[in-house]
Amino acid sequence: MFKQLREDIQCVKERDPAARSSLEILFLYPGLKAVRMHRKAYFCYNHKLFFLARLISQRCVKKTGIEIHPAAKIGKRFFIDHGTGVVIGETAVIGDDVTIYQGVTLGGTGHHTGKRHPTIGNNVLIGAGAKVLGPFKIGDNTNIAAGAVVLDEIPPNSTAVGVPARVVKQNGKRVDDLDQIHIPDPIAMELCKLQVEIDRLNKKIKSLEEETK
Repeated sequence: MFKQLREDIQCVKERDPAARSSLEILFLYPGLKAVRMHRKAYFCYNHKLFFLARLISQRCVKKTGIEIHPAAKIGKRFFIDHGTGVVIGETAVIGDDVTIYQGVTLGGTGHHTGKRHPTIGNNVLIGAGAKVLGPFKIGDNTNIAAGAVVLDEIPPNSTAVGVPARVVKQNGKRVDDLDQIHIPDPIAMELCKLQVEIDRLNKKIKSLEEETK
């Protein structure tokens, strides 16, 4: 247990330049508190103490603003930076050395039973506000950009950005000209389609009016 705690504290020191001491991390970092509470909840859940497991996870939400379902499987050296608004679903699986930021959701897309949340590989970074929704895998050594909405599997060694997310870099090489600044707005694109359709219908109406006259 103490070895695991030392690992958790050390990974925060390595990934957060603002971390100044082990005591500060241990007592003041909500991400570390959430991970420690989840391990207790996970133990209770696996021993069929379901009510106690949920009680611990809900106390965690009140204390940290981070909600992790007791059944979620989390690997070693998991770091939640800042953490407010993080939600991790029941069937989510998270590998080793994963970092996620505030506002991240590892969720499902409906009320289906069975596996319905993502599997996150090793050494993955998920940026602030990103949503990973569905029972697919995010490959090892992958970066998910802030604000991305991931709805399909992402291969290993990739960088994915956008809404919906698409791979722009793989194995160190760019595979798309898209960047995090010039991300197409899906709402604007749909509005453009609607405007084109409206213009087409207006022309048809005018044509019919002229024929009637």
